[in-house]
Amino acid sequence: MIQLDINGKSVSYDGDPGMPLLWFLRDVAGLTGTKYGCGMALCGACTVHLDGAPIRSCVTPVAAAAGKKVTTIEGVHADKVGHAVQAAWQKLDVVQCGYCQSGQIMSAAALLRSNRKPSDTDIDAAMSGNVCRCATYVRIRAAIHQAAATLATA
Repeated sequence: MIQLDINGKSVSYDGDPGMPLLWFLRDVAGLTGTKYGCGMALCGACTVHLDGAPIRSCVTPVAAAAGKKVTTIEGVHADKVGHAVQAAWQKLDVVQCGYCQSGQIMSAAALLRSNRKPSDTDIDAAMSGNVCRCATYVRIRAAIHQAAATLATA
């Protein structure tokens, strides 16, 4: 039996330990905010946090999350960093089609947890594994700067 902490809730799983975390989150836990993109950890749509670090859930087995804290887009708003990122995304109207945005937000929140005043270079490096087919990269960068400014005054 695998014990997981997902968005602060304890969840038990006795199925295939090799199942990708993405499918566990979507199909077993019912948390559909995390998206399937490429299935090869190249696009970032499936990004979640594992003990605070951004990971690609499409290639991470459920067993790798045992005993660790998993945070999805549904739970990222629970802290001030995640809340600031989501508020900036809304304020600057970042989303176009929206498909990649849960992964983008998760990567941005992880960046701002470790670097509260990122440069454009820092942002580009942290977000480089997240692909946006609609090319909203300029708005994404602006939202990260906005969230950083909000956190600086909080």
